Amino acid sequence: MPDSQPQQPHSSGSSGPDPAAESGALLLCGARLTDGRTVDVRLGGGRIEAVGTAGSLTAQATRVDLGGHLLLPAAAEPHTHGDTALSAEVEGPVSYDIPDVQRRATESALLQLGHGATAVRSHVRIGDVQGLGPMEAVLQARRSLRGLVDLTVVAVPRLLTGVAGSDGLAMLRDAMKMGASVVGGCPDLDPDPTGYAEAVLELAAEHGCPVDLHTDGADPARLGRLAAMAGGLRPGVTIGPCGGLGRLPVEVISRTADQLAAAGVTVVCLPQGGCGSAERRGAAPVRLLRAAGVRVAAGSGAMRDVSNPVGRGDPLEAAYLLASQSGLRPDDAYGAVSTSARAAMGLPEVRVEAGFPAELLAVRGDRLAGALSLAYSRIVVHRGRVVARTSAVREYCDSAAAVALDLPRQGRAKGNEPGRPKGGGTGP
Repeated sequence: MPDSQPQQPHSSGSSGPDPAAESGALLLCGARLTDGRTVDVRLGGGRIEAVGTAGSLTAQATRVDLGGHLLLPAAAEPHTHGDTALSAEVEGPVSYDIPDVQRRATESALLQLGHGATAVRSHVRIGDVQGLGPMEAVLQARRSLRGLVDLTVVAVPRLLTGVAGSDGLAMLRDAMKMGASVVGGCPDLDPDPTGYAEAVLELAAEHGCPVDLHTDGADPARLGRLAAMAGGLRPGVTIGPCGGLGRLPVEVISRTADQLAAAGVTVVCLPQGGCGSAERRGAAPVRLLRAAGVRVAAGSGAMRDVSNPVGRGDPLEAAYLLASQSGLRPDDAYGAVSTSARAAMGLPEVRVEAGFPAELLAVRGDRLAGALSLAYSRIVVHRGRVVARTSAVREYCDSAAAVALDLPRQGRAKGNEPGRPKGGGTGP
């Protein structure tokens, strides 16, 4: 399943200047929507200009054939760690030199873009011996990725209370001045978790920015206090992964969920694995939270670092796990990595309708359940242009059974067409 390089779609015209390319117009042809319709979608100026039945839209535009693909709002990644990503197999101590962190953050964001996430929120640790170096590196990665993927950065200090916390608070303020756009942290690791949360919420209110906190959620009283403090903060408070909350009695979970819902706190779960120590693993009680009215989004967490050496950073895998293990319907599961994830990140809503942002993901398949099961071939659109393609071809040797059953094939060879394996292939 090779990843291809991001590229502009091929236009069907003669050589020379292409007015369609110069105008940025793009026509997605023959895409299937989740409601079963087959449509053409015209993009321009970074937005969806029109959606019509297949063959009904004409425009001087670059054309992309999406026959055989399901067209969806693009995914978004609300919880990743670009500073530690792709470090699991490094021999010796992990380097936090700025060039090394920038490379890891850039590569991991591009991998997530290839999976379909056109916006990524990266939590970056500050303080300790690394100081603000990792923050500077991820901010440099953000600048280099502009136009390909939107990368936002969360500053995550270790301590914020007591004598030791004064340095952390000063460094957090410096991180915000550098360009971090979200105040984060982990109250569970501070000797005074409530004081830590108060400091974060106060600084966020001062800067008018969102809050995104790590917590295991195992202490319902602490979550209740956080909900009470967070209720009036705009643009909002997000917590996660809340695996410990899922280990509590159902009545306690329901009561806590009601408090979070009333305060408008979003929970980001991590179905693919956590981003902390192994003893704190667990699954957030997704269905109980949703039943109480809590917005639940899903993120990736660790991406091939020591916390999860096989983390893929794939939002469709997160949706698959929500459907297969948490019992969500496929559309609700995908909503957790798209609509809800975008809302948690303060991004505008995306629908495959005229007027909405052209943030789209085309996956080979004709039904959402099948796409979550076999989501290998993907085309990603960000700001109205194709920014990533992943193609997969599954091939089998000659088989009398395959011929007799007329099994579907991705590209059936015609006659003795050169360069085609006789056995053909199926493409997921």
